[in-house]
Amino acid sequence: MFKHRVLLSKNPFKYKYRKYFSTKTDAAEIDVPFTNGTRLKLSSGRYARFADGACVATLGNTSVLSTVVSKAKQSSASFLPLVVDYRQKAAAAGRIPTNFLRKELGPTEREILTSRLIDRSLRPLFPQNYNFDTQIVCNMLAVDGTNLPETVAINAASAALALSDVPWNGPIGAVRLGLIDNEVIVNPTRRELEQSNLNLVVTAAATNLVVMLEGHAKDILQQDLLKAIKLGTKEAQHIVRSIEKLQKDYGKMKREYEIPTTIEQSIVDSIKTLSTMKIREILSDFSHDKISRDNAISELRQTVLNQLRDSEVDVGKLQDCFNGHLRQIFRDLIFETETRCDGRGLNDLRNISCEVSLYEPLHGSALFQRGQTQVLCTVAFDSPESALKMDPLTMITSGIKEKSFFLHYEFPSYATGEVGRTGPAGRREMGHGALAERGLMPVVPQHPCTVRLTAEVLESNGSSSMASVCGGSLALLDAGVPLTAPAAGVAVGLVSRPDERGNIEDYRILTDLLGIEDYMGDMDFKVAGTKKGITALQADIKIAGLPLKVVMQSIEKACDAKSRIIDIMNKCIDKPREVNKENMPVMEELEVEAHKRSKLLGVGGVNLKKLYVETGITPIDETKYSVFAPSQTAMDEARARIAGWIAAERTPELEFGAIYTAKVVEVRDIGVLVTLYSGMSPALVHNTQLDHRKIMHPSVLGLDVGTEIQVKYFGRDPVSGQLRLSRKVLTSPPPGIVRKLDKS
Repeated sequence: MFKHRVLLSKNPFKYKYRKYFSTKTDAAEIDVPFTNGTRLKLSSGRYARFADGACVATLGNTSVLSTVVSKAKQSSASFLPLVVDYRQKAAAAGRIPTNFLRKELGPTEREILTSRLIDRSLRPLFPQNYNFDTQIVCNMLAVDGTNLPETVAINAASAALALSDVPWNGPIGAVRLGLIDNEVIVNPTRRELEQSNLNLVVTAAATNLVVMLEGHAKDILQQDLLKAIKLGTKEAQHIVRSIEKLQKDYGKMKREYEIPTTIEQSIVDSIKTLSTMKIREILSDFSHDKISRDNAISELRQTVLNQLRDSEVDVGKLQDCFNGHLRQIFRDLIFETETRCDGRGLNDLRNISCEVSLYEPLHGSALFQRGQTQVLCTVAFDSPESALKMDPLTMITSGIKEKSFFLHYEFPSYATGEVGRTGPAGRREMGHGALAERGLMPVVPQHPCTVRLTAEVLESNGSSSMASVCGGSLALLDAGVPLTAPAAGVAVGLVSRPDERGNIEDYRILTDLLGIEDYMGDMDFKVAGTKKGITALQADIKIAGLPLKVVMQSIEKACDAKSRIIDIMNKCIDKPREVNKENMPVMEELEVEAHKRSKLLGVGGVNLKKLYVETGITPIDETKYSVFAPSQTAMDEARARIAGWIAAERTPELEFGAIYTAKVVEVRDIGVLVTLYSGMSPALVHNTQLDHRKIMHPSVLGLDVGTEIQVKYFGRDPVSGQLRLSRKVLTSPPPGIVRKLDKS
């Protein structure tokens, strides 16, 4: 048994009970072996002992500390108020942040995406009626730049929850998988991932139940993905069994909590009697769209609540009871009729329409409409200097310094007919944008310009991120980007019935998910790719894990659906636009001789700065410049201005080896400065080139300002671009010394 002591405050007037914590000094540790020889180390008991649970997970030299704290008082919310924060620390990599304050500021995009990854791995396993404020903080302690920290953080959080007294139906294990030369790699290093065709994170619970999937690939085949998921689920069992052993030996007893009192059965029966027929009628009316269906359900809910207002039951509990009954009928109808609330079969797609070239000033644009989900995508080309720069820690952990192709996803409040804030992208928008970007990146070739794709959701009724993949593919083709293949995305859902032990007894997979099906269902599985293969996937599972059989069938149905979507998209545009628009950007290389660079730059570089702002010109090396212009007209203007600057002081073409008359304009200790023609920048004739004899000052030769001398031209210095002139070669050498052999 652990020894405990009470920590007392230092208030001299009144002692206050703060919290019990363990004084046990020896830490709990366990090593998790993987089949490829790598090992994950889990340790607890040394750090953060005030937290309800804490664990340090280490893979290689990458370590993450995860802590969990849950309030003792129940929240008023009817859902689990879980917050997951993952923070990268520059100190963990031996760095100092490069911002003005030289310290960590707000969360970066990578931190937010990792926080979402951890959240989706843990949330499904919390008890349904556990509504206590819970916070999980994953703090990077060390990163080696070889082993990526995301799966390490998930495993640390899993162990921390298992060891804590917080009720949780875990543990889980997370494994990253790569694919090199058709061989699946477990826990690949950063360098291995650069060569890998797959980057997949699999989170699984005991008995091979898949809890979360997220990854992207270079258009891999369906069977390769299924092989990787099977192996990842199998490898995750090593972590699950190790955490279970750690929990058995060192874990705290799970806390008891009050389950909210249930409504009397008579009131439940009244709600069912008043609403069942009406709900079935609304859900079976295929003429309803999102707005009319929601309005009809809201009116029915309000009518039922008004008839039960005389009861002493809290209105919130009545609403929860009505919503639970609505959810059950919604799911039962799918099992009974094999038909969904909008009249589609289980495998049917919504009506799809596509349109490209919406506005002339845009480099590329497309409108993708799928049912009541509408996304407007636009493409903008800019100079290479506009590439998205990564923060230092993201560079270390991902190896990516900048991105020349990126997607920005926008989800304004009017897309769902609501009033909301406008401002920076939230966590959800970042997650959906990153998924859509990963779905398109493998098919976008290297482009000389920076490519920004914007996906703005104008209407939303399910799978807007996958609609962004479809619209983005169309917009890129409209902009003339030669995609390796058109890409599309689709979301697949699930409704299931559990048996007495909680395992899935019966289920239905729903292709092309509606918003209400996402809300009422058990899964939101997004898959993007080409007709050939898969480029990105993300599984948001709401129950405590899916059998591999269900996962395999879901991927199969998603791949079939995206192929049908691509067929529809190809009717709109199936190859890159060959005729460029007038406003398409233009890039050219300009070569300027070294001695003319000063004329191009201007005083203090003013010419180059002005041209960079107006068009975009950047140096490649000492004599070459890359000129970027937003259009051909701007390029012609830039070319004319550059020619004007250089021609304004055009120098006569000098002949190599010719003799010219030079005028001395200045006398210095090391030589004389001369000009060959008016307006010329003075050139130096060094003392060594004035005469065959060694002289210390030009005055010994009678040279003064205004003196004219004959010089020979030997071209320009290849480094400095200065004229090479010589007077020495035109003068006769001094006579030799006469020596006498007769010594008498």
